[in-house]
Amino acid sequence: MQERWQEVKAILAGALERAPEERRVYLDQACTEPELRREVQSLIDAHEQAETAFMGQPFVGTNEILKSGAKLGPYEILARIGAGGMGVVYRARDGRLERDVAIKVLPLGLLTDGAARKRFRKEALALAKLNHPNVATVHDVGEQEGTDYLVMECVPGLALAEKLKSGALNEKEISALGAQIAAALEEAHEQNIIHRDLKPANVMVTPKGQAKVLDFGLAKLLLPFDTVTTQSFAESQALVGTLPYMAPEQLQGETVDARTDIHALGLVLYEMASGRRLFQRDSIPQLTDAILHQPPVTPRAFNARVSPELERIILKCLEKEPEDRYQSAKELGVDLRRLGAPSTVTTAATTGVQAPARHVRWAVLATGATLIAGAAAVGGYFYFHRAPKLTEKDSVVVADFANSTGDPVFDGTLRQGLSVQLQQTPFLRLVSGDQIVETLRLLEKPPGTKLTPDVAREVCQRVNGTAVIQGSIAALGSQFVLGLDALNCSTGELVAQEQVTAEGKEKVLAALGRGATQLRSKLGESAASLRTYDAPYDQAITTSSLEALQAYTRATDSLLNGDFASAITFNQRAVNLDLNFAQAYANLGIDYGFVGQMALAAENASKAYALRNRVSEREKFSITTNYHALATGDIEKEVQVAEQWAKIYPQDAPAYFALVGAYSGVGRWADTLAAAREALRLDPTPFTYLGTVTGYMNLGRLDEAQATIQQSEADHVDPATFRIALYYIAFLKGDPARVAELSPGPWLFQPPGYAEAMQSWTAAYDGHLAQARKLMERAVASARHQGANNIAASYRVTSAVTEALFGNFPEARLALKDTGQLSDFGAEGAAAVAWALAGDTAQATKLAENLNNRFPQATYVQFAALPAIRGVLALRGGKLNEATKAVDTISSDELGFNFSFIPPGVPAYVRGEVHLAAHQDAEAAADFQRILDHRAIILNYPVGALAHLGLARAYALQRDTAKAKVAYQDFLTLWKDADPDIPILKQARAEYAKLR
Repeated sequence: MQERWQEVKAILAGALERAPEERRVYLDQACTEPELRREVQSLIDAHEQAETAFMGQPFVGTNEILKSGAKLGPYEILARIGAGGMGVVYRARDGRLERDVAIKVLPLGLLTDGAARKRFRKEALALAKLNHPNVATVHDVGEQEGTDYLVMECVPGLALAEKLKSGALNEKEISALGAQIAAALEEAHEQNIIHRDLKPANVMVTPKGQAKVLDFGLAKLLLPFDTVTTQSFAESQALVGTLPYMAPEQLQGETVDARTDIHALGLVLYEMASGRRLFQRDSIPQLTDAILHQPPVTPRAFNARVSPELERIILKCLEKEPEDRYQSAKELGVDLRRLGAPSTVTTAATTGVQAPARHVRWAVLATGATLIAGAAAVGGYFYFHRAPKLTEKDSVVVADFANSTGDPVFDGTLRQGLSVQLQQTPFLRLVSGDQIVETLRLLEKPPGTKLTPDVAREVCQRVNGTAVIQGSIAALGSQFVLGLDALNCSTGELVAQEQVTAEGKEKVLAALGRGATQLRSKLGESAASLRTYDAPYDQAITTSSLEALQAYTRATDSLLNGDFASAITFNQRAVNLDLNFAQAYANLGIDYGFVGQMALAAENASKAYALRNRVSEREKFSITTNYHALATGDIEKEVQVAEQWAKIYPQDAPAYFALVGAYSGVGRWADTLAAAREALRLDPTPFTYLGTVTGYMNLGRLDEAQATIQQSEADHVDPATFRIALYYIAFLKGDPARVAELSPGPWLFQPPGYAEAMQSWTAAYDGHLAQARKLMERAVASARHQGANNIAASYRVTSAVTEALFGNFPEARLALKDTGQLSDFGAEGAAAVAWALAGDTAQATKLAENLNNRFPQATYVQFAALPAIRGVLALRGGKLNEATKAVDTISSDELGFNFSFIPPGVPAYVRGEVHLAAHQDAEAAADFQRILDHRAIILNYPVGALAHLGLARAYALQRDTAKAKVAYQDFLTLWKDADPDIPILKQARAEYAKLR
């Protein structure tokens, strides 16, 4: 009901904001539901009737409400200017001061009593104290025979909304008008006045190009929050803003402040730059969702002439969280004025700062005396000409080092070393390798392109970054001189600079660590932060070997390009060169995980964990989460560590990647989506887009998943990224034609044979077992052909589970015998369940004991696989009480325990089967219903179909024949074209026949 009322009020607000003759057209567009339209129309009719009663004639055509010559107090009405939701505006003459004024006549009854009118006058007079060239001044407030009115400065010119009807403005005009509006906001905010309804219609542009902001504080003035604390947001929405220009916190009814106005100005700037309003949606719910959740399409997507710096300014204003925006209108105004400054200013900064700095650096290579004199000169210059420092919200691109030593060991290595040094602090947010690779692709640069200063700056601008850090290394006898420059990537202005010397090649990494620390200080990081997050180079980088670091760098580059085999080779070389290289072990574990070598993944994750006290705080978080994910399987501990990581490093996208994996592992789907969306905000790459899409799918929010896929088009994400997601969406929506269309590749981010394996599951879900077997054979062959034998083994395990669930026990045992050596506790657990279902008690018991001994902390093993195995074995032994006790220990989070390529929901299904056998019909019905309620988690695995049959059997036990028949029909309809010789299908048909 509350949501319905909110929608009604939002549409009503939009209608009343328009002239009366435009309201019905707007209503036709905004309301597609007839009942909703009638409800809003009745409210509009009541409003217009009140206006008619008040003024004596309707708001229609060109008729004037107050005729020319009419009087309001000392003011003579000259002409009507316009009308909106808050009243009608007239041009009037103040005969006393011989000046024209604008009078806003408020709707009848808006101020209902003397106290409200008194408050209105008091606050209006407070607004009158605003004295600024970009603010339309409030002169007076009055009341005549129940008519309340506000007298304001009459501003000549054109409303910005009218000006924008002819399209986007040029950047010079945008920066000029934007800076003036920011100045108006700055003045008001200093007086503790928030506009609350800034939009193009409330900005006048005079013939001389001066911006004048109208209606300052009017939304608050007409409905002061301190008098309506019990009134809901929906009930007051019509008066506290215009929906398309609201900030998220304003839309949610939270406290607004100066940053709310900054968000509104960002929307106005967006409209000036792109020529269109942000988030044009067909309905109020869609618009509300876009404002709250969806990232803005970049202005340059609509106007290629928008500069990267203007785009950065606009997008910073439009951040969803207030703390991520500009924190003051003054700060925003500085950037807008700098944007509009003559180009000679930037040139001066470049020629007068960058060139001397480089000249000094190369002079250093000639003599030590020049080093001292040059450093003093440069230091003195920058002390008096300091550029703005960075903040925690700014992002940085690290460029490749310019290497003039002739030694290739420094190529790529120093950039990697510096990145690791800088990543250990929460103060800096480095643009990730994934995002750099994707950006280079969008810039049509070939793979492996070096990040030269020019390329790095181009990447930085494209990702709306703030600064590029350029490095250089040169030899001076036996010494090495390292230089670090941080430059604003939009203007080229030098932000900070550092230079250090290493006494020999073996001291270069240590010198780089010192230089990184000093640069962080100059960039604005606090002394307290530096003390806390400044591990020595041999902890931050975890190696003193340049050769090992070089191999690690090449491994990282290979991983980013999807070359897992090369990544494994190079990381293995890194740890061979330095047996204590913790981060290389950690990455080697991840590499092995990607190719399904889970035993080796766990082994290397454990080696990294053993060395964790040698690394920085950030690397310790990364290593520990990977250790619990790959080695111990303790998902609860993984969640705890990942949460702490994100808390201390809130700008670190990998922390949220870790949270996505951890939360999904325990079935915390809402938290999974929140973490995925935060990762996407921090690091918009194909991978994070896919993670967010999957997060929506997990919750069954399929339309939002598809909307996110559509949003990715603005970032030019490869559509193949989402092919498998679209496949699952089509499956869940019951669109077999679309499923068939999407079945062929390419499917990105998937291991060998995965497409065929997924199609096999879909076929089995529909009871097409012969087809499922053929597809799974192709999946296994594909994996083995590419050397992914462990993945092939996992596919065999899924086939065995399916055959066992369908009642084909000999086929299940044959598939299990073909798996070979399993190295993944997820695959081993599923295999043990399959052995138990297939009737091999000895093999199942042996595997269960082995799992229990080797993985005492693994959440899936202890709270899903082992209870399911014990339950089936006890059931087969006729021990019903023991069986139910075993399966009742299966975790309620079991649906989230989805490891490697093992199908979800099997332990939950086993629990239902055990409860059925024990004639615990209510518990069985709940088990199967839970599976059906989580179709978006189970997806296309056959237990989703079999759960209908389980539910039918549970209802039959309860003697609820009507419900049992419906459930049987649901299952038999799904399997109407199924292979006829499947044992469980024969049983289902026989059971249903008895019911009839």
